[in-house]
Amino acid sequence: MCSCRRHHAVAAAGNACRFRSLFSETRQLASNPEEMGKALRVVYRCIAGFLLGKAGLTRAEGQCGAVTLIQRFGSALNLNVHFHMLIPDGVYLTDIDPPYFRQLSAPSVEELQALVQRIAERLGRHLERRGLLVRDTESSFLAWGEESADDNALAELQGHSITYRIAVGPQKGRKALTLQSLSPKLGDERIGERVAVANGFSLHAGVAGEAHQREKIERLCRYISRPAIAVERLSLTTQGSIRYALKTPYRDGTTHVIFEPVDFMARLAALIPSPQVNLTRYHGVFAPNHPLRSRIVPGREVKGEAVGAPAPRHVAMSWAKRLKRVFGIDIEHCDRCGGEVKI
Repeated sequence: MCSCRRHHAVAAAGNACRFRSLFSETRQLASNPEEMGKALRVVYRCIAGFLLGKAGLTRAEGQCGAVTLIQRFGSALNLNVHFHMLIPDGVYLTDIDPPYFRQLSAPSVEELQALVQRIAERLGRHLERRGLLVRDTESSFLAWGEESADDNALAELQGHSITYRIAVGPQKGRKALTLQSLSPKLGDERIGERVAVANGFSLHAGVAGEAHQREKIERLCRYISRPAIAVERLSLTTQGSIRYALKTPYRDGTTHVIFEPVDFMARLAALIPSPQVNLTRYHGVFAPNHPLRSRIVPGREVKGEAVGAPAPRHVAMSWAKRLKRVFGIDIEHCDRCGGEVKI
């Protein structure tokens, strides 16, 4: 396989599935990074099994890959742990050297429904085995077990954030103030989209990018890796409260949420992840130590490299280029003459 075909295979990773795990107690995973990682592995195995089954391959004949960006926030700055995953619409045939990418058709709504049902069942069994969930004898739903003894101030803030309630001050425990400036929506605006829901879990696979749509794929990557707060949607009211505009209005017409300054700080505190927790995860052939990664993920091109040779190691972006890309600050060129600046 030539280098451009290998690049084409990797570019197909722009096809995205967005997995939102809507637990009744998000705090259990938000405060326990190890359990959150294990739950993510269960989700990935379900997706990989689905793709391999659709391709008619076994795990010995094919491999999958994915990149997950774990988000902890909702549009109203509420604590909501969910997974944004970039997944190729296809599998890598590993019995060919170098590995060949076989593209598959986009999942149908029926396939998504079966997949989200499988994810809900397997993740429920996993959490039950771990002792994080207990069976409700009166229904088929799962109920959370007893809370741990280390319930602290941060856990209380997280609990209020999940339920959209005020965490501090004289209005503590009440629903957060919202502003409804639009008429309520009637009907289901998601009809026709690739969305499936089962037992409190929702699976969205409606955004995809072809291999040649580099700008679309970049916009998608920027979206799923965005920070919790969009500064342009933040403003102050005449009373000194903080008003935050929702990215998409709610069905009831809600367009803004209002916070007192101290409660706004409490909301931000609830969104902060535990120390030394990596919120970007790589799976399958995209994992750092996978034996096939060097033959699939392209690195910097080397002059005179033979066609079909293993892809070179990726070279990290310099700190100056990162500064320019993230903050728009260019320290490598003079503002007055445009010449190159050296340290």
